[in-house]
Amino acid sequence: MTKDITVGVLGGLGPMATVYFYDMVVEMTDARRDQDHLDMIIMNRATTPDRTAYIIGSSDASPLEYISSDAKRLEAAGADFLVLTCNTAHYFYKDIVEGLGVPLINMIEETVVHAKKQGHRKIGILATTGNIRTGLYQDMCVAQSMDYYVPTQQVQDMVMDIIYNQVKAGKKADMDQFNKIIEVLKAEGCDCAILGCTELSIIKKDEKLPNDFFVDSSEVLAMTTILKAGRKLKEDYQI
Repeated sequence: MTKDITVGVLGGLGPMATVYFYDMVVEMTDARRDQDHLDMIIMNRATTPDRTAYIIGSSDASPLEYISSDAKRLEAAGADFLVLTCNTAHYFYKDIVEGLGVPLINMIEETVVHAKKQGHRKIGILATTGNIRTGLYQDMCVAQSMDYYVPTQQVQDMVMDIIYNQVKAGKKADMDQFNKIIEVLKAEGCDCAILGCTELSIIKKDEKLPNDFFVDSSEVLAMTTILKAGRKLKEDYQI
């Protein structure tokens, strides 16, 4: 029996986003039969403490121990490389990979590089406050020589309301509110918006947002995962 590459998924951050990621991987893979799809081990650790709450200091419960422990479990279970389906959790990226014997795809890096390859020049960053405050996307934009815009506190509060009080709560996103945020980004000269939170990725799917302006971090991670696992993308998808 030939050994196929097995993907380990650090999920549950949140659960809906993990389901969406897996659904995208299946949908985007050029497969004619079951055996053409990826082998995956999914750790859906929904009880992982909130990443943003810890980062901004409103909670003392660190997610790191949970994520690191699960990463080692996935490696022990036979995963050849790992993916982390939460943008904000990449704040712990260096600590997670320390001691691991398998790679962990950097979702932040892959997303910014993809935006650059698509010809975008100025990125509007839509993400959690924890992500914004730690500069995850800002630092990566600088590393890739990309201009960027970070929302004002008033607009960021609107973003967080959509993420936590709407999508995470199982509700439909208020698209009037979302579109007001996008209008601000365009007024600031952004030619694309990075959806740097998996809950925002779900909005793109539900509302069929256009690919020419919205760069979905979850989609980029899914496509990267498929290619790294040695499978092919359907013709409708590119990276």
